[in-house]
Amino acid sequence: MEFFKIDKVFDFMSKRLPFLGLSGLLVIASIVLLFTKGLNFGIDFAGGTVVQVQYEQKAPIEKIRNTLEGTKYENSTITEFGSPQEVVIRIKGSSSNLANDIGDEMHKLLDSTGNFEVRRVDMVGPKVGGELREKGLMALGLSLVVILIYVSFRFEWRFAVASILALAHDVTIALGAISLFNIEVNLDILAAILTILGYSLNDTIIVFDRIREGVQISKESILDKVVNESVSKTLSRTTLTSLTTFFVVITLFLFGGEIIHGFAFTMLVGIVVGTYSSIFIAASFLVQLKFSIANFKAKEAEKLKRQKEKEKMRAMYEQGTV
Repeated sequence: MEFFKIDKVFDFMSKRLPFLGLSGLLVIASIVLLFTKGLNFGIDFAGGTVVQVQYEQKAPIEKIRNTLEGTKYENSTITEFGSPQEVVIRIKGSSSNLANDIGDEMHKLLDSTGNFEVRRVDMVGPKVGGELREKGLMALGLSLVVILIYVSFRFEWRFAVASILALAHDVTIALGAISLFNIEVNLDILAAILTILGYSLNDTIIVFDRIREGVQISKESILDKVVNESVSKTLSRTTLTSLTTFFVVITLFLFGGEIIHGFAFTMLVGIVVGTYSSIFIAASFLVQLKFSIANFKAKEAEKLKRQKEKEKMRAMYEQGTV
């Protein structure tokens, strides 16, 4: 199935500066949001307690807030969870001063709010939360380093730098959206960010592979034209893959319930931004880094020459002439 004509070449590179400018503005806005508003770290990273309560009738959220007013739980965050009958009470910070059986204590405090049952109580200490946050950032950093090494080995250093810049672009904008919409950052969000890295890298590698192939077989010496041809050839594949994934994730976002809402939202942003960067940004970075077709072909010719010399020496050795 083709959304775009195979022989149609779109002139992406003539518009690369406006697209890079737009991306620059989005990245700067995201960084400003991260430094001013910050991220809303959930229980997984900040430490604290989660209490899930199910009522027989619609949960009286305002009454719950008023009931907890003046207690050690007065700064809790109370939100609807999945259905109007269920709520989640999130108590951030240290849980060392809480009662051993917080479920029983919460049951007593909320007794006047209606008939309900405490379905879940999860506690995470602040030390554990800090360790999870540190290891999450380490996992993100190591992922970028490994990707840089892999792409450098498979392609050329300019491809590697361009792919890392594109990935940093995608992740920064995704984090900016998370901050803007006050999405709670937990282990699910970390998983979504790492998934975005893999998804975006996959698209970028396919585009770069086609560019390398185009450089090798094309008689064209102008990089912009080779990039336009290569990106145009992958356009249908990129569009189909992105739309298929997008429809699955938006279904999760709309019908998956509160528990998966943050993950699905992050994935939606990542898919849109990752597809955009694979088509318009990654290759633009490659052009901006002054990748040279002549130098690349010279290196490939030298590599092929060395390979033939090795094969010749091996043949002579096997025949006993060396």
